[in-house]
Amino acid sequence: MSWHAQLQLDYRLEADKTVARHSHSGPLRILQSLYPEGDAICHNVLVHPPGGLVGGDTLELEITAEPGTHGLVTTPGATRFYRSAGEPAIQRTRITLAERARLEWLPLEAICYNQCLAENHLTLNLDRKAEFMGWDVTALGLPLAAQPFETGSLLQHIEVPGIWLERGRIVAQDLRLLDGPTGMAGQRCVATLFFVAGSKIERARREQALELARAEIAEHPLRQLAGATSPDGQVIVVRVLAPVVEPAMDLLRRVWTTWRAHFWQMSAQSPRIWST
Repeated sequence: MSWHAQLQLDYRLEADKTVARHSHSGPLRILQSLYPEGDAICHNVLVHPPGGLVGGDTLELEITAEPGTHGLVTTPGATRFYRSAGEPAIQRTRITLAERARLEWLPLEAICYNQCLAENHLTLNLDRKAEFMGWDVTALGLPLAAQPFETGSLLQHIEVPGIWLERGRIVAQDLRLLDGPTGMAGQRCVATLFFVAGSKIERARREQALELARAEIAEHPLRQLAGATSPDGQVIVVRVLAPVVEPAMDLLRRVWTTWRAHFWQMSAQSPRIWST
């Protein structure tokens, strides 16, 4: 039996406190709101009790943030795309941010198991004064557990309509892509951190963000497999390849910490669930 789960998560400002309201159908939940940084920033954990997606499953997430709110969303564990008998498993996330809203989208990794047919879509719509910071981390198989990604595919789609589009398909049998020196060069984890603004980022602010990210990369063991770019004046991106998830996630967290201080003058408060 396939699942079609939906979740609507809305951030509102009530007496200077960011409050999360949510509704759902199917096996998709939000745990209680947490405020480790005070009332202005609401931390939420997104839970999918079945623990993974198989062919035919669809997860639909709709997140909105009203003016002046700041939400942070993460997950307690990896999203798992399991083998499929022919239908794709789809996760589709749409995020809409109003004026002066901020959102941090920080889920743990997605794991593509052998023989999966996975699709992962993320679409961002920002008011001109809104800002977003998030990441996407994908592991192809579990090489340390002798579970390679030998057949199957992943379609990855990240879009800020009219501004930035990244769309690509990784097919397990495409060894030229997965193992070639101009492709993934044998790495099995691909990770991206991105900062997006609703209007052009002031040049000095953008260039300093790139310098800060590159400084973190230069000091990291993955320095030969990572880079920072600005494909558009509203978007700054850090890209990483790694053999497994942990070193890639470590680098992204370091840059996230640095960017949080740079863009928002905030120290990084890691979600509690990351340390449990």
